[in-house]
Amino acid sequence: MHSEENDILLRILIGENDRFEGKPLYEAIVLKARKLDLAGATVLRGILGFGAHSRIKSARVLGLSTDLPVVIEIVDKRENIDKLLPFLDGSIDEGMVTMESVRVIKYRHSEKSS
Repeated sequence: MHSEENDILLRILIGENDRFEGKPLYEAIVLKARKLDLAGATVLRGILGFGAHSRIKSARVLGLSTDLPVVIEIVDKRENIDKLLPFLDGSIDEGMVTMESVRVIKYRHSEKSS
């Protein structure tokens, strides 16, 4: 069984070495999202990329980069996503945030009646 809804995909692009109050920024963002009771968050570590300074960051060549790209994705209702934005404003020094409308299809097990 599944249900459909329209939500917002919040995508946060930062560096692996970015920090906030002594911990990795990606961890601080996920913990804040959880504290705000958002639906969920996923952190993805990139293997190749470049940002505003055009420096290539790659996991392929040892020693070339220890600051790989990190993407945090959160999908939830607009009003819930909006609760996280002030935290992002105060914690991200360099990065990019995108928001887009998405159609969400949720699959859940249903209780079978006997």
